[in-house]
Amino acid sequence: MIVSPVHFREVAAIEETRERAEVTALLHRYGTSPSSDLSSMRKRVEALHAPRFGVADAAHVAFAEATADVFITCDDRLLRQCRRASARMRAMSPIDFCLAEDLR
Repeated sequence: MIVSPVHFREVAAIEETRERAEVTALLHRYGTSPSSDLSSMRKRVEALHAPRFGVADAAHVAFAEATADVFITCDDRLLRQCRRASARMRAMSPIDFCLAEDLR
């Protein structure tokens, strides 16, 4: 799982202390930092943000485009935005991903 700085900002906003600590631990344990050029990613975030994405969503998508084959999200609105914006990677729900990979 690729972890961007946006993940940690979003987790920091979790009010429940125990939940915030557990999610942070999961990100550290299973997450991998991207090894891409951050300046080009920033330009892509700005390009995505301008027409239709919020800043956090644009950052998630830009990091995924630079580092992954598939972007997995539970956010149906974000999935629709990725499809409309012709994101540079496949965007799928967790269920669709499991079906596509024949995971049970």
